[in-house]
Amino acid sequence: MREFVWYGDAHGAGVVEAVGERDWQVLRPLLIDSVAQTLEMVCATLLIGGFLGLILGVVLYGTRPGNLFGNAVVYRVLDTVVNIIRPIPFIIFLAAMQPVTISVVGTSIGTAAAVFPMVVMCTVATSRLVEQNLVPVDSGVIEAARSMGASKFTIIRTVLIPEALGPLILAYAFMFIAVLDMSAMAGYIGGGGLGNFAIAYGYQKFDPVVTWTAVIIMIVLVQCVQAVANAFAKRMINRQH
Repeated sequence: MREFVWYGDAHGAGVVEAVGERDWQVLRPLLIDSVAQTLEMVCATLLIGGFLGLILGVVLYGTRPGNLFGNAVVYRVLDTVVNIIRPIPFIIFLAAMQPVTISVVGTSIGTAAAVFPMVVMCTVATSRLVEQNLVPVDSGVIEAARSMGASKFTIIRTVLIPEALGPLILAYAFMFIAVLDMSAMAGYIGGGGLGNFAIAYGYQKFDPVVTWTAVIIMIVLVQCVQAVANAFAKRMINRQH
């Protein structure tokens, strides 16, 4: 049985804290399920949104005037769309996308309903990161490939992306963190995951231990991914030099 104690002053200000034994026999399987749901949402979003974002980012870079297939009109349209969507706070984007999510997924509640807007936002955000990391690639290397008769697709596949691979790995590590944040916010629409676990069993039940357990797990996930990304990026950059 969980008891709640009020700690306050003479003016009535204070906080409610949970006391008593926490039933981790009940919470532990819920926590494991929440971690699995978070990883499911993050991996699905990064696989789909990361791939689509790579394509869109290459198109954004390539359609810049003077680049591989420069087209000012296409670039301005795509650039405007990205600039409109990218600054929207994700919790607001979730609400705004609800009608579209229902028409595509069939529901606005649950993990699948959370993944769809996450993929859209991930695609847009990744495309800008990809574009920004392709811009610094030495144009001389691209021109050399052009002079040797390489097709545009071959240049993208064998020159452009490999030259920017180190920074791109770090960019995708950054996107992992951003998508992890999105998955936490998805708890507000019943998307499950660590965000929902922290809100439902920590914040709403005045249990800071549960909340901080979810926070620590997310921190560990970020640290592991960032460490792996840093190692791979360093190896790629050292190879190029």
